Amino acid sequence: MHIAPVNSKQTRNSFHEAARIIYQHNPTWVCPLDKEIESIFDPEKNVFFKHGEASRWLLYDGEQKLIGRVAAFIDRQTAFKQDQPTGGMGFFECINNREAAFLLFDTAREWLREKGMDAMDGPINFGETDKYWGLLVDGFTHPSYEIAFNHSYYQDLFESYGFQTYYKQEGFHLNLKKELPPKFLKIAEWVAKKPDYSFSHFEYKKTDKYVADFAEVFNEAWASFKENFEPLEPAYIKKTIQKGKAIIDEEFIWFAYHKGKPIAIYLMYPDVNLILKHLNGKLSLPAMLKFLYLKKKKTMTRARGVLMGVVPAFQGLGIESAIILNIARVMASKPHYTEIEFSWVGDFNPKMRKIFMAVGSEPVKHYITYRYLFDRDKPFKRYPIKPE
Repeated sequence: MHIAPVNSKQTRNSFHEAARIIYQHNPTWVCPLDKEIESIFDPEKNVFFKHGEASRWLLYDGEQKLIGRVAAFIDRQTAFKQDQPTGGMGFFECINNREAAFLLFDTAREWLREKGMDAMDGPINFGETDKYWGLLVDGFTHPSYEIAFNHSYYQDLFESYGFQTYYKQEGFHLNLKKELPPKFLKIAEWVAKKPDYSFSHFEYKKTDKYVADFAEVFNEAWASFKENFEPLEPAYIKKTIQKGKAIIDEEFIWFAYHKGKPIAIYLMYPDVNLILKHLNGKLSLPAMLKFLYLKKKKTMTRARGVLMGVVPAFQGLGIESAIILNIARVMASKPHYTEIEFSWVGDFNPKMRKIFMAVGSEPVKHYITYRYLFDRDKPFKRYPIKPE
């Protein structure tokens, strides 16, 4: 076996092909668009390169067959805020072979060590945590758009190497054909009617206003519980929304206000993976026509709740319930939708977990974000869990 760096058009293509090879016999896997994965490693498209760097490798067997891949990256805005300088590894794919997997892990580790890191988290994304974050360990059903999916044997590969659980995550599913619990409805309707509160969904014609409101809430809400928090820039949010304009419904992004001040946000996507599963990662002209055809046929019957946040001063007052009530009313007007997946909720955020349970959703997918300390004698510290 030997490792080769990704440093040319051919090896970049092979990086994407590696995933298709590893999952060729897995009918559940959905191939992400090559173009979208490649953009993560493009300094002109990924803003994290402004304060970070990344590298990728391929793994071949003795017969020059592609059997794995991995990436490693450093975000300098957060790397040195840890107990030890910590980088990341991700986009790991590998045959079921410990020797092969360990060679990929070793390669990522040594690159990070040379860059001054003393630990690595994985599998994670070189970017925001709502994409390709964590290892799926239970609930190997249809993966939602930009949510991690992997073979079940990956857990053994990670843990036998020495990765330890840094925190756990859950994906919740809400059946839209079931009535919301009466207790939840009573609270949500009571909050929604309060005169100082108002709720509105996103409008593309007011993009700048809503992007500014989104950034204000996100940066205040996430800083309150997330260690090593990195604020989101409005330009990044605007770019993300514009990128998804072909699929994002205005009524899938909601805001709550108190006397005109933004205090809460909710973001949801249609599960475009229900279409992408027919495209094999390519977006050629025929594939684009097929995409539009399947979209028109209302092939997307699931939605993915990406994030919900409330500024600290208004947490615990039922604002989340009122937002979900508005979402439920929107979905009732779109009867082809049958389910929402809320992904993901970390075990360090028991408040949000409690909210999703109250609305009647069920935890059906489980993930682990691991950490590997290069000094094997150093005591391991798990990510702290905030009290309810």
